Amino acid sequence: MAQSEGRFRPVIKAVLFDLDGTLYDRDSLAATLIDEQYAAFAGELHGISRERFLGDVHAMDDHGHGEKETGYPKLVQTWGLHAALAARLLAHFWANFDRHCRLDADARPTLEELRRRGMKLGVVTNGPSAMQRHKLALLGLEHAFDTVVVSGEEGVRKPDEEIFRRALARCGVSAHEALFVGDHPLADIEGAHRAGLHAVWRFVPYWPAVVTNVPRIHALSEVLALAT
Repeated sequence: MAQSEGRFRPVIKAVLFDLDGTLYDRDSLAATLIDEQYAAFAGELHGISRERFLGDVHAMDDHGHGEKETGYPKLVQTWGLHAALAARLLAHFWANFDRHCRLDADARPTLEELRRRGMKLGVVTNGPSAMQRHKLALLGLEHAFDTVVVSGEEGVRKPDEEIFRRALARCGVSAHEALFVGDHPLADIEGAHRAGLHAVWRFVPYWPAVVTNVPRIHALSEVLALAT
């Protein structure tokens, strides 16, 4: 159930979403993919245990916020293994990402119901343009939104208020007429709040910051009760 500690103004005309960790379960994807990676490379890890490998790679990945292009080389160096392994681990990660990128079960029905209610819909996401748009295509959402605002195209990234303002302008709504749903306490919740939007926290247990004074949802469909 959604926990509402704040109160929205009565008319909501747009709902904007974060992408990774909000519209799909990015942590579940990473858990499966990194486990497969250990199985694929176990023979080349020379004594690095499964527990250490999984722990180190997940810490480096940082729920999708870590830079794998620099992270894998640092890990391989720390493990005392041949430097060439890093490029192969990185290539394996991205070669297998697509197979595991799946939309949350209630995401499409939620978006369809919001659209039926006449809401404008948008995505505001940090990351490279090609990668983030590719993810939307994998999820079957490339045509689901009125605007998709990607930091790699805009030259500004969450939590900067400007990226939220651009999304609002492209939807033709004011900040007080929009919800923003995201999982990251700083990039999503604080950023949206500072920009004047009504922030909704898609609860995840792993971020250390405690989000207060905003509604909390555990399933995406719970936003329907807030978008009135």
